[in-house]
Amino acid sequence: MSGDDDWFDAGGDSLDEDDLFEDDFASAFEGGTGSGGFEEEFDSDIPRADLGIQGLDEMIQGGVPERSLLVAMGAAGTGKTTFGLQYLQHGLEQGQKAIFITLEESRDDVVQAATEKGWPFEEYIENDELAVVDLDPIEMANSLTSIRGDLPRLVDDFGADRLVLDSVSLLEMMYDNQAQRRTEIFDFTRSLKRAGVTTMLTSEASEDNAYASRHGIIEYLTDGVFVLQYVRSEFRETRLAIEIQKIRNANHSRETKPYEITGDGISVYQQANIF
Repeated sequence: MSGDDDWFDAGGDSLDEDDLFEDDFASAFEGGTGSGGFEEEFDSDIPRADLGIQGLDEMIQGGVPERSLLVAMGAAGTGKTTFGLQYLQHGLEQGQKAIFITLEESRDDVVQAATEKGWPFEEYIENDELAVVDLDPIEMANSLTSIRGDLPRLVDDFGADRLVLDSVSLLEMMYDNQAQRRTEIFDFTRSLKRAGVTTMLTSEASEDNAYASRHGIIEYLTDGVFVLQYVRSEFRETRLAIEIQKIRNANHSRETKPYEITGDGISVYQQANIF
């Protein structure tokens, strides 16, 4: 595999727009206790994975099924990107390999955000344990057919166990036609499932409904949905709250629990009530 026309290199640096997606796409991955409200229990031999988010893992009995396609959905400022970074950090701490694809931030911004939380993403990149990719959403939309075809093989070649895409909403916005949008996002999520990696997407919530995504698509295509939202009391006190809307083949709490975004990441107060 050539290193001259990489989708991204070992450091995850993005390339010139003219080179992106055109030549050696394959070289992209070259490296240098629980609360109440639980659903019925599932008897399953599917391997499980913890998210690495204190309190939230206790709300999921046994962890999410591996190779699931998950989405963290919320308004701006609810910590969706931190959610994804923390999910990858937990896997990296366990010796797994991970990929972070961002359509919103630069590679350096992503690494800096992780570093500020005490997560050594630069070190993981240097050790070929992590790839951070920053893509222009328009370029990605234009090359989505190629990416869909190559992504499963590339993820397998890199040996990734966890993948984050931040955010799917920007990709959805590239399509004006709702029918085309549904088709393209469906095909893309299907390629992620074929990749055999446990994937966390982030998505903007609808302005009118915290339990729906901006375009009302991704929550129906994923195996698990985590709703991050602002909740205001009658005394006008506003808190962050999380709810597990669904996880296929996993027993989980249905309760809404408060959480905070701290210097160490997200902590869910599983034993507390909202107000």
